[in-house]
Formats: sequence, structure tokens, C-alpha cells
Amino acid sequence: MREIVHIQGGQCGNQVGAKFWEVISDEHGVDPTGSYHGDSDLQLERINVYFNEATGGRYVPRAILMDLEPGTMDSVRAGPFGQIFRPDNFVFGQSGAGNNWAKGHYTEGAELIDSVLDWIPNNIKSSVCDIPPKGLKMSCTFVGNTTAVQEMFKRVSEQFTSMFRRKAFLHWYTGEGMDEMEFTEAESNMNDLVSEYQQYQDATAEEEGEFDEDEEEY
Repeated sequence: MREIVHIQGGQCGNQVGAKFWEVISDEHGVDPTGSYHGDSDLQLERINVYFNEATGGRYVPRAILMDLEPGTMDSVRAGPFGQIFRPDNFVFGQSGAGNNWAKGHYTEGAELIDSVLDWIPNNIKSSVCDIPPKGLKMSCTFVGNTTAVQEMFKRVSEQFTSMFRRKAFLHWYTGEGMDEMEFTEAESNMNDLVSEYQQYQDATAEEEGEFDEDEEEY
């Protein structure tokens, strides 16, 4: 049963993600080459929560790693578990945004977003997970450093809404006991999240405008 798709973005997200995969691989008995060397039937029973089985009996993280420049990806590949990923796990640009929000939002980021959004539905088979991380009931983390992530949430939300209205794949989830109202709530929560990012972006722009006016007066 495939359960979780792991999405990590930017320098911070990929550094956290690299350590995450070290811990998860160790818990599931997977070595840095993707081979299983565990000693528990329970590990094999749950290994598909985070991994896809590839040719040769190797296990590959069900993850997408994205960034606007290649340096972060090079660091991940050079890390202890860098060889566990496949080439199509990586989506990255060549120049980065240089902490320039507009550049990341309108140019480099805009060029990569379609690749990311195409990857996600192609790698999702089920999003119902009844196996929490070790020691936790549930875990969900978003790590971001700019409001540029708003556009990605918005695009994902639009695709979700389009598929939900067509009832695409809905039977997979309702057959496992989910209610359609849960999808309506998820859509509402995503739209609320996008709105909060928009409000934060607008407030930041207003503060910067007031700061510029104060400087001119000074």
C-alpha cells in the first residue's frame, strides 16, 4: 500500500529531508544503496509507505527534491544516502533566485513548477496513511522561506479541485472508508492557506512601501 509522497524544496527543506531519509531508511532496514537488510517482517510490511520497489530489489524514496539551483542537489547526492535516489527524484534549475522573490516567483520558479506538478500525481496512488512515524500519531511539516510557495499551493489546489469535481480516483478513497466531505474540507483548508499567504504578501508589500516613503521624507 503506497501511502506518502515526500516533497522537499529549497536549501532548508532538502537539508532537513536528507536527514529525514537517513532516519527513515534506518528504521525500515534500507541501506544507502537502497537494498533491504532488515530483520523484521513488520519492516517489509510497511516499507511501501515511503519507498517504491525498483528493479533488482532496490527501494527508492517516493520523493521529489526541488530547488532553483543545482548546488543543493549536489550536496544531497554527495551525502550518506545520496545514491538511494533516482535521477527523476530531482527537479532543479541552474541559476537560483539570489534571494530575489520576484525572480524566484516569475522566472526560475515558474519554469520548474510544471515539472513538479506533473511529478506529484504520477507518483500518488493513495494518500490514506494509517501508519504514523515512529513515536507520533501524525506528522505534517511545511518549511518555507518566502511567499513564493503560494503559487505552488494555488496550482496544486486548482488541480485538486478539477479532479475532485470530475470525481477522478474518488472511489479509491471512499472504498477505504473516507467520506467525500473530507475532500471538501481539504479543498477549503488549501484555499485558506493560499489566502493567508496572499494576506502576508500584501501586508509585507505595504510595510515596504511605507518604509520607502519614510526614507524619502528623511
